[in-house]
Amino acid sequence: MFTTQMIDRLWQAFFDTLPMVSVSAGIAVLAGIPLAVFLVTSGPGGIFAAPRLNRVAGTLVNGFRAVPFIVLLVALIPFTRLVTGTTIGVWAAIVPLAVSATPFFARIAEVSLREVDPGLIEAAQSIGCRRWHIIRHVLLPEALPGIVGGLTITVVTMIGASAMAGAVGAGGLGDVAIRYGYQRFDTNVMLAVIVILVALVCLVQFAGDTVVRRLRAR
Repeated sequence: MFTTQMIDRLWQAFFDTLPMVSVSAGIAVLAGIPLAVFLVTSGPGGIFAAPRLNRVAGTLVNGFRAVPFIVLLVALIPFTRLVTGTTIGVWAAIVPLAVSATPFFARIAEVSLREVDPGLIEAAQSIGCRRWHIIRHVLLPEALPGIVGGLTITVVTMIGASAMAGAVGAGGLGDVAIRYGYQRFDTNVMLAVIVILVALVCLVQFAGDTVVRRLRAR
């Protein structure tokens, strides 16, 4: 059985994990969607064709995606300190989480945007739509279910990464699992954290799948 103090720690860790993941996901969306649009529209044959810039952006995205999160977490410590003024705690974890999630989400959103029927874009061009109007009224609305599905996958991945960030004092459920479960050999704490994380992932996946179904049914 858990003491009242440990239950309070678990609750606090849960409520620390929520802003850690949600704020990072918000940043990933705000940065990832424009990046995905750029990758799609600036490629050869795109409506804003710029092959050289496209290759540079693609290389940067692939580079960040190739770095394991725990390595990126440590490598970004000076940048994290510059942005947040600290390298520990919830807000310090948001920086590497957002940097890691943005290229991941951008690639998933890019795939959804590329799956939009080219005929729709050609039809919009044939009636004189401006390129920005095509992005806003054709590309993004048509790709929206896939983008939401990709965001769901991204958030699920970030939940796991946020737990990993606990290894370097980022706070949240991972911190409780490391300090009170692993280091004190308390299996019950480890199991409790796992159950909470699994429940959180299932909730996010269910919500994401529900939104995707409703968008596709419209």
